[in-house]
Amino acid sequence: MSVIIPNELEQFVGIKYLEKLPPKFKRYKCPLCFVAGFIGSKCPSCGNEDTVIMCPLDHCHCSHEITETLAYCPICGEAMCPECGSHDVFQLSRVTGYIQDVAGWGKGKQQELKDRHRVHIATGTDKDEVIE
Repeated sequence: MSVIIPNELEQFVGIKYLEKLPPKFKRYKCPLCFVAGFIGSKCPSCGNEDTVIMCPLDHCHCSHEITETLAYCPICGEAMCPECGSHDVFQLSRVTGYIQDVAGWGKGKQQELKDRHRVHIATGTDKDEVIE
């Protein structure tokens, strides 16, 4: 999937720190009751004040159960669904021989995973290349 970035958000590509977003682009989500997309840092449902700023491209409604790959958001750098762009995903990997969630890995190991290059073993071509 090629992520479509609205013109008004292009200036934020690579920002990584969502705290730097202007107030008009800040939406929040609550880690306690999972309400998302509200304005202001206090959850309207449970009153929690320890909310998280959402990436402007996140919509939190991924309908896909499993995808083979993940994409990374051009604004915040977080993992997202390559089919719909939702940031409400988690990644499993079998790098160390055991299937595990990569959220518990250190920053260096997570970056190594992002930098990996997938190749078809039989043809030696990139996974994303079209084979004719």
